[in-house]
Amino acid sequence: MTELKTGARLKSAVCDGEIMVVKAPAGDLDVTCGGAPMVDAGADAERVDINPDHAVGIVIGKRYINEDESLEVLCVKAGEGSLAVDGNLLLQKDTKALPKTD
Repeated sequence: MTELKTGARLKSAVCDGEIMVVKAPAGDLDVTCGGAPMVDAGADAERVDINPDHAVGIVIGKRYINEDESLEVLCVKAGEGSLAVDGNLLLQKDTKALPKTD
């Protein structure tokens, strides 16, 4: 478990996926990708096998949120693993339509 801070970068131990924290609640969170804990982007991580139940993948440039939207992360490098916090999968945030200009 780790306390997340805005701007922190994490990488997956199961794939090439990397995220940046956009918004984080206070307190410790268990952030996983592909079923394995994520590590600091600057740290060396030994590759582990991906959990098939957590293999939906993340898409570069997309934002992911938890159910109450207290956590928001941005995918900066795509990967095969799915993001989860404390065992709950993160949802891809919907994009907002820009207003029409005439």
